[in-house]
Amino acid sequence: MVNPEYAGYLREKAAGLPLSPGIYIMRDKNGKIIYVGKSKKLKNRVSQYFHENDFKSQKTDAMTFFVADFDYILCDTEIEALSLENSLIKLYRPRYNVKLKDDKSYPYIKASTDAEYPEFSVTRKREGDKAKYFGPYTGTNTAYSILSAMQKTFSLPSCRRHFPRDRGKVKNCIYRQIGCVAPCREEVSPDEYREVFMQAVSFLSGDTDGVLTDLTKKMNDAAERMAYEAAARYRDRIIAVKKLCEKQKVVEAPSVERDVIAWQSDELIPSACVFYVRGGKLIDSEVFFFGTSEIADSSAISSFVYGLYMSREYIPREITFAEGIDDDDLALLSDWLSEKAGYKVSVRVPKRGDAKKLCDMALQNAVQRAKEKQSQSENSDKSLTRLAAIANLEVVPERIEAFDISNYGDEHITAGMVVYENAKPKKSDYRIYNIRADYQDDYGAMREAIERRIAHSAEMPLPDLFLIDGGAAHVAVVSDVLREHGLGVAVLGMVKDEHHKTRALVDETGEISIALEQSVFVLIYGIQEEVHRFTVSHMSAKKRKTLRHSSLEKIDGIGPAKAKALLSHFGGLGGVKTASAEELIKVRGIDANLAQKITEYFKGDIK
Repeated sequence: MVNPEYAGYLREKAAGLPLSPGIYIMRDKNGKIIYVGKSKKLKNRVSQYFHENDFKSQKTDAMTFFVADFDYILCDTEIEALSLENSLIKLYRPRYNVKLKDDKSYPYIKASTDAEYPEFSVTRKREGDKAKYFGPYTGTNTAYSILSAMQKTFSLPSCRRHFPRDRGKVKNCIYRQIGCVAPCREEVSPDEYREVFMQAVSFLSGDTDGVLTDLTKKMNDAAERMAYEAAARYRDRIIAVKKLCEKQKVVEAPSVERDVIAWQSDELIPSACVFYVRGGKLIDSEVFFFGTSEIADSSAISSFVYGLYMSREYIPREITFAEGIDDDDLALLSDWLSEKAGYKVSVRVPKRGDAKKLCDMALQNAVQRAKEKQSQSENSDKSLTRLAAIANLEVVPERIEAFDISNYGDEHITAGMVVYENAKPKKSDYRIYNIRADYQDDYGAMREAIERRIAHSAEMPLPDLFLIDGGAAHVAVVSDVLREHGLGVAVLGMVKDEHHKTRALVDETGEISIALEQSVFVLIYGIQEEVHRFTVSHMSAKKRKTLRHSSLEKIDGIGPAKAKALLSHFGGLGGVKTASAEELIKVRGIDANLAQKITEYFKGDIK
């Protein structure tokens, strides 16, 4: 409904708009932008908002009630309006607009088929080269897990060696012993390696039947020649390929490449599910969640799709939608996607057949994930509310920052900070503080970390609660720092038992038992484990780097630059240790005299 105070003014202003493409910007009484939209005919679209019963959505009615004024910008085309709308939503993040919170670039599996020794890699950019690209995938974990499965199935190398540089250099390799066909063995010819590699490429391309037929023929040929070991290898590969096939859901013909998008707003949390079909197989899926106040209509879906594909290097030739998007928005998206892709992209809502079944399945996933998200949100709210109650906090801690200190002797003192918002980790806000001073205890390091965190409060607001991995003394140190700065952030310590597991919380007055508070205990335990993992992993990485360099730098004539060059050339300290003097002198800056010193050092002749 329209606020009666502004209804007459808004209707009169809307009636004066042109019948042209453009974007409209809704503002509240304070001038704040609360919604941005686009339209093929501005006058018709904007006028709808200010006439009763033109919209059935409660969220749209709620937004309209707060509108006190609006602006507009005329555009030459609908595509231009779509682009400008997306830019303004990103800039102002209006309360009622659907906001795609994920601007990441998506990873691909790259097959460098044109190289002498082809290899797979994971990349976020499709280059204009002769390589084959598979994906995109929703995250690097998915891409690497698929790549790992391919390497195991086809016995391809998974080490960091590069060919032909490392050909013939590896004497003992555990991967070789379990069947790896890497060309580090001179008896494995480039042609043999390429043959296996291209089988993996064919499999990723969806030609499963062709791969199995080829492997079966080679197995039978080897058996007829009485080359039983080779036949056994082909047999094992056939079994591995079939097992890998069982893990992939075949949903279409092998030639089909399609994205399937389903959107639901009936649940309290609106959500969208995207299926990625490549080579007829459902290789990946992704679910997006949106705010409960965001308006989820056809225009919002088209804005979401625009944001989704703006960050993508690859767009399939077909995109199908479940119900919820009108014909005008479908045509607009088809035009824009085709323009971006450089070829015709079909965008449609299927009414029957396999494509319709896949849309229905995506919609079921969107609904189910929304229900799970809502349940998790309710549980998180309960655990945070209960934490506030038992710890006598002034507010429910929606944002929590947890700190831990880790060190290796007196070296590499590291403070890690993890962030939880609404009881969920927010990894983009994690921070590592490399402690600058040499402290004999954790307290000085903790003080420095908190001081540095406070110094950056303008860029990242302070939390509702600091959780410190430690006891009452740690809490006292942090509380003193906060008082010195006139800050009233609550501080709690996370106390561990003799098994280094979460036991209780502690404030400046004493311990707070959480043993009988299951939801609170699970939350605190998870945070304490996460901050410890994050901090120790970064401290350990610094330690390993120093140890690698210091071993080489003990050799007379080797400094940081030469140590780095050696490690880079041989792929690590192990490669340097096993390298001959002739191989060492190929590294820039290493002469025959220095190469001899290195080989003697690792033989134990130099102490």
